[in-house]
Amino acid sequence: MYPKINNLTPVKISNPIIKKVFSPWDGSQIGSVECIRKNNVDDVVKVSLNAFENLSNNFNKNIRIKILDDARKKLKKKADFFALLIAQEGGKPLKDAKVEVNRAINGLELCRDEIKSRRGSEIPMNLNAASMNKIAVEREFPAGVVLALCAFNHPLNLIVHQVGPAIASGCPIIIKPSIDTPYSCYEFIKLLYEVNLPIEFCQMINTANHEVNSMFVKNKNISFFSFIGSADVGWKLKSQLPPGAKCALEHGGVAPVIIDEDVNLRKIISSVVKGGFYHAGQVCVSIQNVIVHNNIIDEFTDLIKKEVLKLRIGDPINIKTDVGPLIRSSEVDRVHAMVKMAVKDGAVLVCGGNKLSNTTYECTILKNPSLESEVSQKEIFGPVINIFGFNDIDEAISMANHNKFAFQSSVFTNNLNKAMYCYEKLIAKTVLINEQTAFRVDWMPFGGIKHSGEGIGGIPYTYSDMVYKKTLIIDTSTNE
Repeated sequence: MYPKINNLTPVKISNPIIKKVFSPWDGSQIGSVECIRKNNVDDVVKVSLNAFENLSNNFNKNIRIKILDDARKKLKKKADFFALLIAQEGGKPLKDAKVEVNRAINGLELCRDEIKSRRGSEIPMNLNAASMNKIAVEREFPAGVVLALCAFNHPLNLIVHQVGPAIASGCPIIIKPSIDTPYSCYEFIKLLYEVNLPIEFCQMINTANHEVNSMFVKNKNISFFSFIGSADVGWKLKSQLPPGAKCALEHGGVAPVIIDEDVNLRKIISSVVKGGFYHAGQVCVSIQNVIVHNNIIDEFTDLIKKEVLKLRIGDPINIKTDVGPLIRSSEVDRVHAMVKMAVKDGAVLVCGGNKLSNTTYECTILKNPSLESEVSQKEIFGPVINIFGFNDIDEAISMANHNKFAFQSSVFTNNLNKAMYCYEKLIAKTVLINEQTAFRVDWMPFGGIKHSGEGIGGIPYTYSDMVYKKTLIIDTSTNE
């Protein structure tokens, strides 16, 4: 069992709330978390505000570059440790956890290099009488205190996406990991302290309820709010932000995929399976609704069933495991209820549809569920995909476009005209051609519109959210 996690803050936490942390695989207790109370909120924010107002001048770009680079090197040396930690506390299969750590290492490198690449700009002057003998330039400055709330499904890399740009931009950050996966964040923040990041610039706090989270969000000294999690919680917290505070919200969607009749199914099937069942479907852009041309839908269904049945479901720390547990047993029950209701309403159960244990669920394929059913309209966030048929591309686009969610959509086709037509007509923040919806690299823009989120993730874009441009205007005529 891991030791109890304390809040990483200079603020003395009196009488903290203790929450147990359980393994998503076997339900055993793996540790416990110390959570702050409402009376600690203002003091924690004051620490960050004081760091911003009084210590920023000594936290220059050169120091930030060194901290990020040293952290990258140290994380690389501890890659195996963090991969095992991700698998144990989050249930992500070890093979995928190793990939997550590598992404986090690269993320720190991107944050470091972002500092080097940012530059100001000149604003044209001497264009009319009023602007004669003027010089005007813009430079970037840190926006202020950052508050970040993180999800469980990438317990290290998502933290890097929030903390890394804050360090790079010079913004003190208060980071709250998921209560289900606090250890990866805790060990990473300790690693940052070991490479001389001042504790005031990155405080890690744990909370036991939404009321404390709301108090942080409402605090007048919060300048930027980063949220990764459910839409219901994200939109509610956004409504509580103080005037002038910016935010970025990353929620989820139903990740539609259109597969045209000219596609070589054998070449794409592994990509579709990975996009649907990676981390047991617990990713905001996991493939959910697969819309296949009716001329090939039977062939596609047979092929994907064969591939899905090969997936090995089990203990996440086993390197051979393909699909691990869901994060909580209640999630297994929720997914099972959605599947049973879909079948009751007429969906064909191609494979799966059963609980394997209190923590694991069979990889499930449903064919032609009702377009109005929960599995079609709501984010499943579990190891389930739906297959629908279509005859013409406009019908497929209509089925893919959701009235609420719009994150990443995908189209598999060898027809360039159809690809570009789908790009134009699909309502999504990103449209991928011949690639599955869960694709992401950490320097690309990443985010949703409508209920799927607000703002843009990705390290360069998050950095931009954490700075503001200040204009300098000089009148040179006084030197004459």
